[in-house]
Amino acid sequence: MKRIVFLQPAALFFLATRLSAQTNLFVAADGSAQFTSVQSAIMSVPSGSPQNPVVIHIAPGIYKELIYIQREKSFFKLVGGNATNTILTFNLYAGLTNFDGKPLGTFRTPSTTIDADDCTAENITFENSAGPVGQALAVRVDGDRASFRNCRFLGWQDTILLNRGRDYFENCYICGNTDFIFGAATAWFEKCRINSLRDGCITAASTPVDQPFGFVFSNCKITGENPGVKTFLGRPWRIYASTIYLNCEMSGAVRSEGWNDWEKPGAHSAARYAEFNSSGAGANPAGRPVWTKQLKKSEAEKITAGKVLGGTDGWNPDPGG
Repeated sequence: MKRIVFLQPAALFFLATRLSAQTNLFVAADGSAQFTSVQSAIMSVPSGSPQNPVVIHIAPGIYKELIYIQREKSFFKLVGGNATNTILTFNLYAGLTNFDGKPLGTFRTPSTTIDADDCTAENITFENSAGPVGQALAVRVDGDRASFRNCRFLGWQDTILLNRGRDYFENCYICGNTDFIFGAATAWFEKCRINSLRDGCITAASTPVDQPFGFVFSNCKITGENPGVKTFLGRPWRIYASTIYLNCEMSGAVRSEGWNDWEKPGAHSAARYAEFNSSGAGANPAGRPVWTKQLKKSEAEKITAGKVLGGTDGWNPDPGG
């Protein structure tokens, strides 16, 4: 006869807590929650864990503050209700001077810096509101396995710096005019809208030579803010830059030649620029430079989120790829 064991209520509560534990923090700019700033919530607790992530729920509002998720604060999740009304913003730009009278420079301008691994964000706008005044980052990501869903990234030049690690973007809106997605990380963009505000260039990858992938755009829409905007798909910050567009709809904002070598002849043999099945007025396979590649279907099918982001730990935040 099987023995039936009945758990006491306290044991059941403990078991449920172990199965679904997370630390929930609440932020509201109007003072109706435990914190009025996102940074104060971040600083209130140590690192999360896979079993107990830290979830920061952010009420609608404009939060003008510099946000920094330190290296040791992994497994943090920022959750807004709607990206259009939950806005994290600041306005530093490279030409501002510091206390020593020296320019800040590009890398000290992020409104939000994510230095920790395993951080995620949903339904939030990340903005640098400095405007068209030069380099001004909305977000800088140095951690590994960062993911963003249903977020907006607003800026002009250098909106997003993906400095290292692996990143995933899904159903996001990203805008700027010059090199507004740049860096050495590996990143997958799924069903995102990439909007060029003025003439310029979308990507400036600095992919290391021994890194298989840089930026991959899958099923994205490339648009211009107005009919007169013209943009390049990418130019090489470093000559081994890797950028791929798969099944992307390209408006007439994309220049007919598509790619720019940034006056770096070495990129002609080193850069890894490719497209597959581009559509729309900006798709022009025959007019692209000979040093870029039009992928065959068999080649494109091998480029999946799991393949690009998997690394040594098999990370794949896209259940469909």
